Order: sequence, then structure tokens, then C-alpha cells
Amino acid sequence: MPMSQAMLNTQAPGPADEKVKRHTISILVQNKFGAFNRIAGLFAAKGYNIDSLSVGPTEDEGVSRMTIVARGDDQIIEQITKQLNKLIDIVKVIDLTFESFVDRELVLVKVHSTNDTRPEIMQIAEIFRAKVVDISPKTLTLEATGSQQKVDAIIKMLKPFAIKEMARTGRVALKREFQGEV
Repeated sequence: MPMSQAMLNTQAPGPADEKVKRHTISILVQNKFGAFNRIAGLFAAKGYNIDSLSVGPTEDEGVSRMTIVARGDDQIIEQITKQLNKLIDIVKVIDLTFESFVDRELVLVKVHSTNDTRPEIMQIAEIFRAKVVDISPKTLTLEATGSQQKVDAIIKMLKPFAIKEMARTGRVALKREFQGEV
């Protein structure tokens, strides 16, 4: 299943899925050949699909941050986390599921537009604080960032205009530092 379809799956869990929850795991990994494959392989070995995966540089040139969202019961995810910590290229692993964290996703959506529909599409973009990043006589391309729910919502609102193309990142997340009251 393509990643965009996996991320749009919003079915409520059934009785058999009560222990299964969506985990957000942040991994700091040294930029070494094969590190990504070893990490993804641990999830595959346990029979868990990765719902989303984002990888990018950090403030340290030699280290990347991977944010993985996967569904699984707490015991299996804990076991995977322990095994990840044993990999030589891993700097740090945090299951953010039980922490306070900030997360965002990004989507680029190219929508068919006409002179008649363009104002309505622009209004939707304004409501969601999305940016118009490209325009042509027949399309508008929007960029939206936010929570998974916000990204899902703007996609749903744009579907009646016929989405021509879409690219969606996985979740990126960082643990919150400030835990007190303001």
C-alpha cells in the first residue's frame, strides 16, 4: 500500500486491535551506509509495517533524525526499541508515544482549477493557512503543514476539485522540553 494511503487510513480500531497503538519513534542515527536498511529491517522482522518514515539532517552533520510511525502493541515496540539501541550506528532512540511532543506533516497538493473554482480553492487554502506555491491556467499547487488531522482535513476539502497529484511527508517530531505551566 502506498504511504499516502497508509497514512489516510483512519478506521477505528476493533476489539482485536485494542492493544495496538500508533507509536512515534524518534531515532538519531549516524550517517553510515546501510543504517537505514538495518533499522527498517527490525520492523519488517517483527511483521510491522511502517506507517510513515521521515529522515533528515540534524544540527550535527554526521547524524540524521528518523521519525518512524508504526502500529504495534507496547511490548513489541519496546522490544524493537531495545534492539534498535543495540545497533552500532544508533545514537539515541526515543518512543515519543508516552512523551509530550510536537509533530508536523507537510503535503503538496496539485488541484485542478478553473476561473470559477479558483477563489473557493484559495479560500480553503486561507482557512488552513496553506500557501499557494505554484499556479497554472488549469491547476493550483498548495503547501500545507500541520498535524496529521489538519493535513487529512485539507486533503478531504480539496478532493471535490479533483486532486491531480499529491506528495505527503511522514510525521516529523521532537520531544517537548518545557513541561511546566506558563
